[in-house]
Amino acid sequence: MREAARIVHKTCNLCEAMCGLRIEVQGCEIKRIEGDPDDPYSRGALCPKAIALGEIQNDPDRLKKPLRRRGADWEEISWEAALEETAERIAGIQRKHGDDAVALYVGNPAAHSFGILFGLTPFTRALGTRSRYSASSLDQNPKHASSLLLFGHWLHLPIPDVERTSFMLMLGANPVVSGGSLMSAPRFSGTIRRLQERGGRLVVVDPRRSETAKLADEHWFIRPGADGWLLAALVHTVLDEKLGRESPAGARTDGREALAETLAPFAPEAVEATLGIDAGRVRALARAFAAAPSAVCYGRIGTCVHPFGTLNSWLVDVLNLLTGNLDRVGGAMFPHPALDLAGMISAQGGTGELNTGRTRVRGAPIFNGDMPTACLAEEIEAPGQGQVRGLITVAGNPVLSAPNGARLGRAMQGLSFYAAVDFYLNETTRHADLILPPSWSLEHDNYEALFHGFAIRNTAKFSPAALSPEPGQLDDFELLAELGLRLGARKGGALRKFALGLLRGRVPSVRTLLDLALRAGPHGDGFRPWRSGLRLRDLEASPSGIDFGPLGPGLDRILCTPDGRIDLAPTAMRDELTRLANELAAPSEQESFRLIGRRDVRTCNTWIHNTRVGTKGRERCTLLMHPDDASKLGLADEQTVRISSRVGKIEAPLELSSDLMPGVVSLPHGWGHHGPGLRMAVAEAHPGVSCNDLVDDAVLEPVVGNAVFNGVPVRIEAAD
Repeated sequence: MREAARIVHKTCNLCEAMCGLRIEVQGCEIKRIEGDPDDPYSRGALCPKAIALGEIQNDPDRLKKPLRRRGADWEEISWEAALEETAERIAGIQRKHGDDAVALYVGNPAAHSFGILFGLTPFTRALGTRSRYSASSLDQNPKHASSLLLFGHWLHLPIPDVERTSFMLMLGANPVVSGGSLMSAPRFSGTIRRLQERGGRLVVVDPRRSETAKLADEHWFIRPGADGWLLAALVHTVLDEKLGRESPAGARTDGREALAETLAPFAPEAVEATLGIDAGRVRALARAFAAAPSAVCYGRIGTCVHPFGTLNSWLVDVLNLLTGNLDRVGGAMFPHPALDLAGMISAQGGTGELNTGRTRVRGAPIFNGDMPTACLAEEIEAPGQGQVRGLITVAGNPVLSAPNGARLGRAMQGLSFYAAVDFYLNETTRHADLILPPSWSLEHDNYEALFHGFAIRNTAKFSPAALSPEPGQLDDFELLAELGLRLGARKGGALRKFALGLLRGRVPSVRTLLDLALRAGPHGDGFRPWRSGLRLRDLEASPSGIDFGPLGPGLDRILCTPDGRIDLAPTAMRDELTRLANELAAPSEQESFRLIGRRDVRTCNTWIHNTRVGTKGRERCTLLMHPDDASKLGLADEQTVRISSRVGKIEAPLELSSDLMPGVVSLPHGWGHHGPGLRMAVAEAHPGVSCNDLVDDAVLEPVVGNAVFNGVPVRIEAAD
């Protein structure tokens, strides 16, 4: 008798929107995936990416058993053999060359996996290396640095209260497509519509008239890299014209005079020529923002992957603070998540460090222990004490996502050993010696621990497994914990080996860890049975999730500075403002174009290009260019063009669009699926090109060492 169909409630883990899903399962088959109308956060929202969950589940290219390299070929091996060999090879390199000779890279999908987030802690302790890299140094560390400087904790990010604001100023973001970024916000087009229906206003500043900009009340073109001058001019105007509003947050600030003095060169009239935006228009924007009943400024990827990324992020927060819109309804507020990662880190005595050292080869800054990924290739290539000779990647594809990825791919061929925790043979893992594939999202329990802390509403939802994994297959947490146990046993003494031997095979489940974390959280019982409080069983009894209400004031709860005050003029930011002022000059005529990225609603970084839903329809990996620029170069729509930079050259079809600012061109991120050794049939049939092969790995933002993807100088010409 055929098994009856059942409904499993999941949270989509393919972007930050955290859309709730209803998945109909019959036996081992996914019958249908649809939005969950009862989800209190997403309320039935769904985009094409959710369908990709089922396609990845059934993808014949998805790896389910460990692979070991044998020359140019691969062989399947047992989990026991794979874990033992990985631990032995890593330990061998570290015994000979030191712990730092093995590097760890953690990719973007880890942020969506409770198992990886919690499994990395014991694993990195066992690994013991300071050579740690992550996707955060490619896109978001400037935001974390701003929060660390202002509020004393790198994870306490102010989140726009978009559901109640009356004025939103947005720079370098496209949440209609992305679902929000460090602002988890499903159904954002509906959010904009409701904002406008209540008489509110949205202003978008972007070099491209994006999908979000097309819905805005105003769209301002801005040259890539000029965001800092605009933000500095806005904050200058607020101070100069005394437009600020008193607020409890403002009463806790110091350094206003020093801030005003450092901002003196940035009057709108002084930056007008460099910025390319009329000074009167800038002043009018500052006045309207400050006078609105509530307002919030939000800057994201375009302002972060930028030569002044940390400064931009800090100016956004300062603008909200000075106008009385920080920690205020309709402004920028702090979520109160049921699983409080920031609080757990604080309880262990860690709130983050701006500068934890310098890299070996270049002397680039290390933020919060996170080395700049743009420096990984040189750390592999350059001989000497501390040279990276071994590598572990977890859920990452840095050959496509890092600057000058072609160089990184070549460097990886010289590693003594490389193990990848991944279930695809992709552009990065094809260089591995061993591949350890964890179960897929539909095959294990999950909780979006990180992104509930960046959400525009306080909710909680548990995602149980919808299907069973292959026999013997490990989930992310089990894999990292087991590998860490084996590695620790090889590196520890006899007593430690004995203790680890007792623990082996007793790795706690994700459910156990999640229940403990929820009980320790702000809504939990604090492990006091006589108190009521949130536990995992409560989330299981509410499969669509639990709504804890809108964001509320929380500065007193989250402020972690030593004196309980907010410094408006930290030395690092005053130095950056001085550097920005030194670049004030009218832009000269340049032969090069400025390259920016863009995102498509069907894709998320490099994740789902091996699915039909991620590649169907029109060609998406095209170079956007304004028709006037194409006419000057004698280029035509759909013509193949060559794009070249200091570090590389690629070819792509041209797509003409007046949505792009003249002098600017745009390529999407995450493509470039070609070369020997891949096992991704759909992706290889729609390869595209990697825009990051043009990004200069020698250029870093100087405060946290973030990569600079925004405004890359490139030349465009007809391909041969």
